[in-house]
Amino acid sequence: MHGFSEPKLHYITRHIEHYVDDGKLPGVLCLVARHGEEAYFHAYGKRDVERGADITRDTVFRIYSMTKPITSVALMQLYEQGRFQLDDPVDRYIPAWKNLEVYDSGEGDAMRTSPPATPMTIKHLLTHTSGLTYGFMDEHPVGVMYRERRIGGLSVSGTLEEMVDALADIPLRFVPGTRWNYGVSTDVCGYLVQLFSDRPLDDYVREQVTGPLGMTETDFRVVPEAHDRLAACYEATDGGDFRLRDAPETSVLHERPTFFAGGGGMVSTIIDYHRFAQMLLNRGELEGVRVLGRKTLEYMTLNHMPGNVDLAAMGQPVFSETPYEGIGFGLGFSVVIDPAAANVLDSPGEYAWGGVASTYFWVDPVEDLVALFMTQLIPSSTYPIRRELKTLVYQALVD
Repeated sequence: MHGFSEPKLHYITRHIEHYVDDGKLPGVLCLVARHGEEAYFHAYGKRDVERGADITRDTVFRIYSMTKPITSVALMQLYEQGRFQLDDPVDRYIPAWKNLEVYDSGEGDAMRTSPPATPMTIKHLLTHTSGLTYGFMDEHPVGVMYRERRIGGLSVSGTLEEMVDALADIPLRFVPGTRWNYGVSTDVCGYLVQLFSDRPLDDYVREQVTGPLGMTETDFRVVPEAHDRLAACYEATDGGDFRLRDAPETSVLHERPTFFAGGGGMVSTIIDYHRFAQMLLNRGELEGVRVLGRKTLEYMTLNHMPGNVDLAAMGQPVFSETPYEGIGFGLGFSVVIDPAAANVLDSPGEYAWGGVASTYFWVDPVEDLVALFMTQLIPSSTYPIRRELKTLVYQALVD
């Protein structure tokens, strides 16, 4: 069946059901497709434990950082139209950033900074080598400044314009291009989408990405017809179980936000995101609809780290959704350079990303395969289920 052993696919079922039965995850969905057809699907557990609602194929999830590939695709569409070049300095489009400095030492009033040796470019934003960071998980003095100004948290308010203005007064974590650091870079990409397209990010994404792909329930809010299918979001406790973090009935996700978080603000279903992932595997096209050019997608999924090094060699100081060794980064995705170094079954050139609530997807052009996993548990580092899924899916391949 699609080159898989059906008995070996059952290993996936047994493994993910254990997570639910042991009280570690509320409910799970897993989908694997090969050669453009669904080869495996399993739903188990609850989307809302408190209400006893089962998880289903059409459950709506907070995909958090799985928003990043969508925003990156949106920005690269505008690149294809000649609106900018990847090596353009960002301050050409955000003049308030012309005097950005780089952190040197100290903290608070004793902090010392200096001008960057290299200007930040749009490519630095797409590859997370910009010097920007996240406030909610960075203990560095620059991260403290983000928290004080409420930039880069899991809960966002205000507007993209206000965030960009606030960042003008905060030094960069490092000289752009010298390190890899997870942060608000893709939110700034979302701001640039708005700037280049002259329309709100949610409208642009709906008109140019999700709409053409038939992703009718993927947005920066839960569409009205899906309100009763939004999953509850949970967070892990020290005791090994989970507690409610965001109840569906009171979630702010039912309303259109003012801050369109291109780095983490969208919701989606496994059905919808499968369509996005399949478009990627098809090198920019799905069912006769072309979203990106073939060469653009191929370029995005190369490793863009300097000298083709992996993230471990980039001195990565902050949490990532992927291992460091053997893994590089492209324009919106992690990219496998060396499966042996990554210590997991994989293919060179596979690209992927995940969200902080433990959602995950990957695309493998070598095996003509996409895989998706959906649940709602923060943080995603609680269990090694992403690496386990790689093993479980690839061990089932027989052709």
